[in-house]
Amino acid sequence: MSRSVNASPAAAGMPADPPGGGRAVAVWSIGVAVYFVAVIFRTSLGVAGLDAADRFHVGASALATFSLLQLLVYAGMQIPVGLMVDRLGTKKVLTLGAVLFTVGQLGFALSPSYGMALAARALLGCGDAMTFISVLRLGTRWFPARRGPLMAQLAGLVGMAGNLVSTLVLAPVLHGVGWTAAFAGSAVAGLVVLVPLVLFLRDHPEGYGPAPVQRGSGDSRGSGGSGGFVRRQIRESWAEPGTRLGLWVHFTTQFPAMVFLLLWGMPFLVEAQGLSRTTAGGLLTLVVASNMALGLAYGQIVGRRQSARIPLALGTVGLTALLWAAVLVYPGDRAPMWLLVALCLVLGTCGPASMIGFDFARPANPAERQGTASGITNMGGFIASMTTLLTVGILLDATGDNYRIAFSTVFVLEAVGVISILRLRPLALAREADRVRVTIPAQEPEPVPRTCRLPEAAGREAP
Repeated sequence: MSRSVNASPAAAGMPADPPGGGRAVAVWSIGVAVYFVAVIFRTSLGVAGLDAADRFHVGASALATFSLLQLLVYAGMQIPVGLMVDRLGTKKVLTLGAVLFTVGQLGFALSPSYGMALAARALLGCGDAMTFISVLRLGTRWFPARRGPLMAQLAGLVGMAGNLVSTLVLAPVLHGVGWTAAFAGSAVAGLVVLVPLVLFLRDHPEGYGPAPVQRGSGDSRGSGGSGGFVRRQIRESWAEPGTRLGLWVHFTTQFPAMVFLLLWGMPFLVEAQGLSRTTAGGLLTLVVASNMALGLAYGQIVGRRQSARIPLALGTVGLTALLWAAVLVYPGDRAPMWLLVALCLVLGTCGPASMIGFDFARPANPAERQGTASGITNMGGFIASMTTLLTVGILLDATGDNYRIAFSTVFVLEAVGVISILRLRPLALAREADRVRVTIPAQEPEPVPRTCRLPEAAGREAP
């Protein structure tokens, strides 16, 4: 394969690949700690659903509104947060997010009414939405590009660990000390991570910042102030096939596990499969454990072989559909335990597979658009999750709690996603290959020293 003669990124004035190292790990760890606490707060309602129903005197539909509102706020904030990260930097956005989700958790602890509790969860969701994209940005600004897939998977792994903490730690604390003490006490964790965030976190290593955004008065792309910047960032990010492919990969892979863990998994296992709450909780924990175990494997595979991205994503979708179909069409009223265990293990692959979406958006966009592109990508799975949460609920009401019909929504959304992935794949990969060829410097012949004697011109000094 011939190499392009274009200059390297460094020669063209673009920032070189960040060096990584111990300081990068320390700074990245501060951001990941903030994300870890955000996930604890986000999933804390999952272990307090019955307590919340008793405290606020609400039924199942009103209780489900907590989760739907939080998802709606999270998904709706993704592009604005991406723009904020690109415009203001990681540290400012993470700090604002930590303040918001800490105030939201504290407000949830002290809320005397259902309406105030909803407002507190919306505030928490707003702060939570600012964490993950910021952590992805830290990974791209502090570590070499080849480490990007692994750092994204590690961030997701830490998030799932936060889910485990809320399940294994917050639940017994809640039942031991009560609602207000448990939630107000957990809010202290937000203050703990806020201190190192303010004191020590930096957006990027010195000398490795993104190129400044040009806003010349004669350039229509740069005119229009903040509005022009927002429109340009969204337009140019969306114009990249890699960004759109990333969104559809995230859309197609994430939502089956999200819907199962967030709302409908427990009712399905208890009401449709006849399991006890304890056994059902163990299966939900198995999904989280499988996610954590497989996250590193997915990150290593994608980091070493970029060609594995599409096979991994589509393979995960196919396996998830196969296991769901096996459970739903199994003869009799209930599926055997071994099949439910297999389903939960496979659902654990959905989280790591969804991170592959960012591995398409990342190389398709320059550093100054990484936040916006990540926000667009991250919307995919949450749009699919909200759609499925609502559709499953509507179908359950319409069919008298027929879970087989209700969960058929999973196959419809997966089919839509797979078609979109296959449609965008050729163009996105071709653009990515062209970009790689352009940024590889040409191999120029080494200059011949003036004192060197050429064999064919012995006795004569080389020119």
